[in-house]
Amino acid sequence: MIKYSANLGFLWRDLPLADAIFAAKAAGFDAVECHWPYANPAEEIGLALRQAGLSMLVINTAPGNQEAGDFGLAAIAGRTLEARRAIAQAVDYAHHIKAASVHVMAGKAEGEQAHHTFIDNLQYACELAAMHDISILIEPLNRHDAPGYFLGNTQQAKDIITAVDRPNLRLMFDCYHVARTEGDVVGRLAHLIDVIGHIQFASVPDRGPPDKGDLDYRTLFLALEKMGWSAPLGAEYRPPAETEASLGWMTGLQI
Repeated sequence: MIKYSANLGFLWRDLPLADAIFAAKAAGFDAVECHWPYANPAEEIGLALRQAGLSMLVINTAPGNQEAGDFGLAAIAGRTLEARRAIAQAVDYAHHIKAASVHVMAGKAEGEQAHHTFIDNLQYACELAAMHDISILIEPLNRHDAPGYFLGNTQQAKDIITAVDRPNLRLMFDCYHVARTEGDVVGRLAHLIDVIGHIQFASVPDRGPPDKGDLDYRTLFLALEKMGWSAPLGAEYRPPAETEASLGWMTGLQI
């Protein structure tokens, strides 16, 4: 049976994070994940997770100054100190709430210098995270949603994982982003399954609930089951109205 993780960056956004964790439990999710939990004390979120009986699969590093256009820092030359502060903050928070992974956001950059900066910062992140048995994730984003983002496709991500060469660096494979960038989602999953640390999903092209759109998730979930994938899949979609009203897919797509 496929398991699901609620991405609380998109689902139950109207609730405080601790309350959203309980809402995800009540809705039948097996785990949760979020983007930037840092406005909430780690002790409060850790307690909510324990009381709900859910694990936090992944949190993101802080994006930087979003009003100034930042969307991550780790590939931006000249901002290594900021990037490493964000990495240290995320690893420390993840450790305190027992989160499995930290997604290190690359940011908007391009070129060889950005490539080397990202690798250096990922090596730092992996070493820091390994002390707490935490994985580091990197995620390619599509150019429509995140123009200028450094990490743009799964082959680039795989090449970086190979270059960093740390056992706790994995790929966060977002089916929505891959579909919009590369197209053959099931084929890319099969090719990359050995380096994937987490999988997310949403409908294509509107990023809504997964029982609509161009990507057949029943077929995709069956393919993942045949590949031996058993970890919860991250529901990172935008509900068209209240989150509860969008959850019919949880039973409709179950295999």
